Amino acid sequence: TKEKQQLRMTKLCDPAESELSPFLITLILAVLLAEYLIGIIANGFIMAIHAAEWVQNKAVSTSGRILVFLSVSRIALQSLMMLEITISSTSLSFYSEDAVYYAFKISFIFLNFCSLWFAAWLSFFYFVKIANFSYPLFLKLRWRITGLIPWLLWLSVFISFSHSMFCINICTVYCNNSFPIHSSNSTKKTYLSEINVVGLAFFFNLGIVTPLIMFILTATLLILSLKRHTLHMGSNATGSNDPSMEAHMGAIKAISYFLILYIFNAVALFIYLSNMFDINSLWNNLCQIIMAAYPAGHSILPIQDNPGLRRAWSGFSFD
Repeated sequence: TKEKQQLRMTKLCDPAESELSPFLITLILAVLLAEYLIGIIANGFIMAIHAAEWVQNKAVSTSGRILVFLSVSRIALQSLMMLEITISSTSLSFYSEDAVYYAFKISFIFLNFCSLWFAAWLSFFYFVKIANFSYPLFLKLRWRITGLIPWLLWLSVFISFSHSMFCINICTVYCNNSFPIHSSNSTKKTYLSEINVVGLAFFFNLGIVTPLIMFILTATLLILSLKRHTLHMGSNATGSNDPSMEAHMGAIKAISYFLILYIFNAVALFIYLSNMFDINSLWNNLCQIIMAAYPAGHSILPIQDNPGLRRAWSGFSFD
C-alpha cells in the first residue's frame, strides 16, 4: 500500500536518523562500490577458469565445482548489492515499492546464505581430504566425499531459498504490524511492532549459525592437523628451507585468514539482519563494508595461494 511505501521511504531517508556527514556518506559509497567491483572481478576470474576446465574436459575437480558455485553466488550477491545501492540512491520511490523492496531482501538473504554454505562446504572438503585422522568414520567420509558434494551443494541452495522465503514472510508480518508514532521530545519516527524483535532476529540468523559452526570446526581441526604434521616434519627435517614445510605453513596461514574473514562476515551479517542499529548509522554502514569486503578478500587469497590460478591471473593481466 501507499502508506507502507511512505513509511519505508521515511525510514530510509529520514535526516533525523542520519549520523553521517555528506562527505562520509560519499566515502562509504565509494568504498562499497570499489569492494563490489573487486569482488566481481576476482570471483569472475575464478569462475571462468574452473568453468572453462569444466566445459573443456567435461569434468571438473570437486574443489573446482564448489568454487564455481561459490563464485557464482558471490558475483550475484555483489552485483545485487551494487544495484540496490544505485537504485535506492537514484530512485527511492521505485525502491520503496513492496515488490521491489522484498525482491531485493529475499535475494540478499538467499545469496548470503548460499555463500556461507558453499564456503563451509569448501572448508569441509579440504578438511576431509587434507586432515590426517585415522578414525574409521573419517576414512569412510573421505572415500565418499567426492560423490556427496554435488548433492550437498544443491541441498544448500534449497535450504537457503526455503529459509530466505521463511524470513521474508516474517519480515512482511513485522512490517505490516509496524506503525509510526512521534516522540514527545522530537519529531523522529519510532517504529513499534507486535512481534518480539529478538525473535525476529533469531529467525533471520538461524541460517547463519549452522554453516558458521561447521566452518569454524572444520577450519580449526584442519589447522590443528596441519600444525601437528608440521611439528612432526620439523623434528625430522634436515634443512630449514624445506619446501614441504613451507607449503604446510602457507596452508595454515591461508586457512587462518579464511577463518578470520568468515567469522567477521558472519558477525557483520548477523548484526545487519538483526537491525540493531539505525539504517544510516556508522555501525550499520561498517557492517555493509565488512560484508562487501569478505567476498573480495576471500577470493583474492586463493588466487595468490594457488599456483595455477596465480599463473593464469599473471597471463590474463599480461595479455
